[in-house]
Amino acid sequence: MRKPIVIALLALSASGCMVGPDYLRPTVDTPAAWRLSDQTALDLANTAWWEQFGDPVLNDLVGTALRENKDLLIASARIDEFAGRYGVVRAPLFPQLGASYEASRQRSSISALDSGSSTYNSYQAVFTASWEIDIWGRIRRQSEAARAQLLASEDGRRAVILSLVGSVASAYVNLRDLDRQLEIARATAKSRGESYEIFKQRYAGGVISLLELSQNQSQFEEALATIPVIEKSIAQQENGLCVLLGRNPGPIARGRNIDQLSVPAIPAGLPSDLLERRPDLQQAEQNLIAANALIGAAKATYFPTISLTGLFGYASTSLGKLFDSESKVWQYAAPISLPIFTAGAIAGQVQAAEAQQQQALFAYQKAIQQAFREVNDALVDQDRTGVQLQAQKRQVDALQAYAGTARLRYENGYTSYIEVLDAERSLFNAQLQYTQTQQARLQAMINLYKAMGGGWVVEADRTASAVQTDISKGM
Repeated sequence: MRKPIVIALLALSASGCMVGPDYLRPTVDTPAAWRLSDQTALDLANTAWWEQFGDPVLNDLVGTALRENKDLLIASARIDEFAGRYGVVRAPLFPQLGASYEASRQRSSISALDSGSSTYNSYQAVFTASWEIDIWGRIRRQSEAARAQLLASEDGRRAVILSLVGSVASAYVNLRDLDRQLEIARATAKSRGESYEIFKQRYAGGVISLLELSQNQSQFEEALATIPVIEKSIAQQENGLCVLLGRNPGPIARGRNIDQLSVPAIPAGLPSDLLERRPDLQQAEQNLIAANALIGAAKATYFPTISLTGLFGYASTSLGKLFDSESKVWQYAAPISLPIFTAGAIAGQVQAAEAQQQQALFAYQKAIQQAFREVNDALVDQDRTGVQLQAQKRQVDALQAYAGTARLRYENGYTSYIEVLDAERSLFNAQLQYTQTQQARLQAMINLYKAMGGGWVVEADRTASAVQTDISKGM
């Protein structure tokens, strides 16, 4: 009679019956304009995009960050943490075996031993076994949630990679932008300094007035004052980039100038399924899967818990007779526990689990909407900064011609020096704005690749994982 009952319980446990809702991916509306089949866009998303800048120094910096960035190392350790948690949660699905040995000496007030002595020794060596039969799927739901959390931690690591590579590229582009601004400021200061020396000589000779000399000096000092501000920004940018590389603050190597960095063409349309590979979206979905599974785990506590326990071993008052056949002991049991009155505790757990699932669902939907916004913003930014850059280039060319003409007019006595000051000040500002727009256009491309995600994240993850595995082996 007992064997059929046990067999039935085992069959029921293995049948896959689980309380709670099974996960179904939510339906999310995607912009119709993005539902394109564009192989060019797909290939672009799978590219190690930072290499398209054509700067070997940038490539080396990205490689260093993937090997040594501390946030990435933290994310890798977090994966190990969740892998351990998954093992802990999943373990009760299998029988738990143990062994123990105990030797003791004790005194009883009334002895029931044949020796008649109230003081005696006790020796025991036993094997134990226990197994909870997961009829309602509580443990399996918990395991499902733990597995999803493990996968979410892996996606979290890829999200760190996505952000890290973008941050390194952005910091490097900003650095080259500041380098170019510094070149412009120094060249302008040098030119104005030479002009100021000439003006001092002309003033000493009585050719020009003190007003004109003061105006020229003011222009020279303005250019000089710009230099330390840019130098400070360069040092701070280098320090920030060093932290991304996992290094102490220090200088950063340089490669191509900002106007030499390549800007690859970006397709006008992008297939919406590209965004499904964004690690932050995958992480949000895994969090939703975990929250959904925990509803079932909470509901399963309404039902009885059935376990199988057993014990086999030896017990004796004499160590020499411990393993004799007459010292054998055994026990098996099938305890059942059923909640009858919990004052709403289980209902509260279910309510909390369902609310957490709703939070995860809304977070997933929000992440998708945010992803589409980021791609759209980056596409608009990429397009408009390109137009802006062309206009500013024409402005710089026009102001260069204007400044040259204004100086000739001044030298020939046709205008005051104020016109020269105005022309050169406008040219200086336009040159700085032009290089800043170059940086903004490159940044827009970086933002677009970050927004798309893409297969390159997985490849970068493999590279970083291989390096960090080698580091772990060497520790």
